[in-house]
Amino acid sequence: MMKLLCLLAGLGLAAPALASEPLTLTAQGQVQVAFTPGDDAGALIVDAIAKAKRQILVQTFSFTHEAIADALVAAKRRGVDVQVLADPDQAEKVATSRIDQLAKGGVPVYLDGQHAAAHNKVMVIDAGLATATVITGSFNFTHAAQYRNAENVLLLRGNPLLADAYAANWRRHRTHSLLYRKR
Repeated sequence: MMKLLCLLAGLGLAAPALASEPLTLTAQGQVQVAFTPGDDAGALIVDAIAKAKRQILVQTFSFTHEAIADALVAAKRRGVDVQVLADPDQAEKVATSRIDQLAKGGVPVYLDGQHAAAHNKVMVIDAGLATATVITGSFNFTHAAQYRNAENVLLLRGNPLLADAYAANWRRHRTHSLLYRKR
């Protein structure tokens, strides 16, 4: 009996957390795709940021792309609520990281250290509006992703339910993230 109890207890400790059911949404809106190197994915992202009216929520692993950082700071200065969740190791140890630039530009940056890697590459623009945009893909917001790596980026426009799902995920990760302190 004791062996059975130990086995059951061990199985409980080894079992992964119960996963929720994946969200299924109806496809709608417009999809734009870019592949790098070759396509100017950075310019597509900068253009989407420039069109933001209300809010931009960012989840990033590595962030070294100067033009994207400049566009986010400019959006913040024109009154858009811009907030960033970043991977702490990348933010603090990569010499060319733009995280400090964002924070100095008034963008609240939070470090998501609860996971082995905060590996999302997402922007949610104007969730709650009919024109909401989700940007995602393998494309880190980096110079290397634009010019050296084989990457992809999707811009999904006009699907408010999708944007709401991504915004909810952003908020879930924000609850356990810590405010970044400027260097």
